[in-house]
Amino acid sequence: AGMPAPPPDIPFFTGAIEAGAGAETVTFDAWRDQSLLNSMEAGGIDWPSSCRNGTCRTCLGQLVAGRVHLAAEWPGLSADEVALGYTLPCVAQPLGDVCLRRAD
Repeated sequence: AGMPAPPPDIPFFTGAIEAGAGAETVTFDAWRDQSLLNSMEAGGIDWPSSCRNGTCRTCLGQLVAGRVHLAAEWPGLSADEVALGYTLPCVAQPLGDVCLRRAD
């Protein structure tokens, strides 16, 4: 079950931030071995964060497209939020190209 893993020779995927009505989508290199938050910061994207370990929810975002692996076993997300595509970029590693939207 599930999608096949991407080829291991691709070091990063394309990440995108959906900015909302009328605003341009911003893209960044989403490195497969790093959290989305680290990749966004490396790409010069200002994204709210605090604890960096998946508990405080400051960095909460909604995954509009793509899939991630959550590195924290009990991230601060409810089952309903996960079902709606919410994720915590500080502990989320991309499994392919992803597109995020701020939760605010």
